[in-house]
Amino acid sequence: MKTDSANKEKGGQGVQVIARAADILRVLKNDNEGLSLGQIAKRVSLPRSTVQRIVNALLAERLVMSASPEGGLRLGSEIQALAAAGRINVVELIHPMLAELANETGETVDLSVYRDNHVLFVDQVVGSHRLRTVSAVGEAFPMVTTATGKATMALLDEEQVATIAARELRQNNKNTRSLSEVIAEIETVRKSAVAFDLDEHTSGISAAAMAFRDPAGLIYSISLPVPSHRFAAKRDMLVKALRKTMKTVEAAL
Repeated sequence: MKTDSANKEKGGQGVQVIARAADILRVLKNDNEGLSLGQIAKRVSLPRSTVQRIVNALLAERLVMSASPEGGLRLGSEIQALAAAGRINVVELIHPMLAELANETGETVDLSVYRDNHVLFVDQVVGSHRLRTVSAVGEAFPMVTTATGKATMALLDEEQVATIAARELRQNNKNTRSLSEVIAEIETVRKSAVAFDLDEHTSGISAAAMAFRDPAGLIYSISLPVPSHRFAAKRDMLVKALRKTMKTVEAAL
């Protein structure tokens, strides 16, 4: 009969094997061209013989496959199937939270996703005010002049921000802002997590927005566009409600 200590030792070894297998899968995730056993062993700092045993098990489960007839290993088809099964429909998941935010503030709430250097509206809950802002779901908006675009850029690296901002500033001849001013504003957004559009994109409309990444790495943003004549008076309340909603969203994800 095995002792408790023996069982615990075996369990600990099992956890270690899983952790090592996960390390190998992560290494392969970062290299689509395929890696040899020696390259994998070097990157995960394990003996080649250990890597060979773990890779054999991963091959049997189709979690790893041959990258080419010449050799090398890459992630297998089963990984893709597992990823697809676990993919979260962000729009469906957080729609009730957007509706609650719209009900609390009385204002329209938009959900956007970052695609092709633009923000694309993918969901909307219309506010209860008679005078309210409404945009078409599926419509693409620029980054530099919108609250949702600025919030999104705050989650990108500095090089991406500079590239996007420089291109949009060149395209918009009416924009008198400099690239350095835009970059400075995005840095401010990074610190506060909240971005604003004060009559920048559309005269008479102001907005507050916050952005987040989903488990797949896509960037989404939640914005509250409001007629400017009532935005200033409601600004603090809108930001507070937006922050509360963002915490709920992050917990759900």
